[in-house]
Amino acid sequence: MFRALVVEKDADGQTQAGVQELAEDRLPEGDVTVAVEYSTLNYKDGLCLTSGGGLVKSYPHVPGIDFAGTVEASDDPRYRPGDKVILTGWHVGERHWGGYATRARVKADWLVPLPEGLSTQQAMAIGTAGLTAMLAVIALEDHGLEPGAGEVLVTGAAGGVGSVAVAVLAALGHPVAAVTGRPELEGYLRDLGASRIVPRAELAEAVKRPLEAETWAGCVDAVGGTMLARVLGQMKYRASVAAVGLAGGATLPTTVIPFLLRGVNLLGIDSVLRPYADRVRAWDRLVRDLPMEKLEAMIRPARLEDLPDLGTAILKGQVQGRVVVDPRD
Repeated sequence: MFRALVVEKDADGQTQAGVQELAEDRLPEGDVTVAVEYSTLNYKDGLCLTSGGGLVKSYPHVPGIDFAGTVEASDDPRYRPGDKVILTGWHVGERHWGGYATRARVKADWLVPLPEGLSTQQAMAIGTAGLTAMLAVIALEDHGLEPGAGEVLVTGAAGGVGSVAVAVLAALGHPVAAVTGRPELEGYLRDLGASRIVPRAELAEAVKRPLEAETWAGCVDAVGGTMLARVLGQMKYRASVAAVGLAGGATLPTTVIPFLLRGVNLLGIDSVLRPYADRVRAWDRLVRDLPMEKLEAMIRPARLEDLPDLGTAILKGQVQGRVVVDPRD
């Protein structure tokens, strides 16, 4: 038997989540069975815990798009019992049962080894959000961002992706301008390394001019929508924006002028289907470049029983930092 947070849907289409004891034969097909030690909470998890958001295809369902733990059994020679592993992405927790359980079964191709020097708890404090942030930073570097180029903007800075992006960029020597709509979080963001706080209202309104003063040497954008359109017109010549989210909307009301006249790059960051080598590179960089004391400051511990309320909160933008879930608690 194992414990899991199970979401069920009734005949009226309403969902309800609760912790249940399940037999191991309820686990889905897969090559590797993992004893889950920690999971975490992402925006997608909030959707899967509530309405489903079109992500969940069948019920009953166990959400949790991330987990880290110890291999219990494996039919794949790459992993042996006792190995520490991480899973992020691959639609686990959406189409496939995920990490909100004490046990999970997945395909070996979806796993990566836990990097040396990182605990399973730290891995889930990072999670998909932190992995996405690191992939965004790597993309900016691959497109020319270097320390000394100027301020780097991070939108949605108090969220999971934003928090890790601020900490990593600051540790790499970049002055970081952190955008937030919650002034009470200024101390939190400055502790992560932000050198300037930008009120969300300053970037929330569209302007008629396609170009404004060249301000940002790079940007990690978790907001999208009007804010992303505004930021594109403020980028320095040949600077890049790494787009990681759409908290502010999926539409992009802009023109091609920033791309044509300033050579601005808009880089899409996907972490769900990212190739294995990219994942390993990003995890290794996180061990090297994310200050662990900054990571500890982001952690909010939680139990499976806490997740329905936290899922609703994250959809409302009310979750700060990184929720780390211990399904054994």
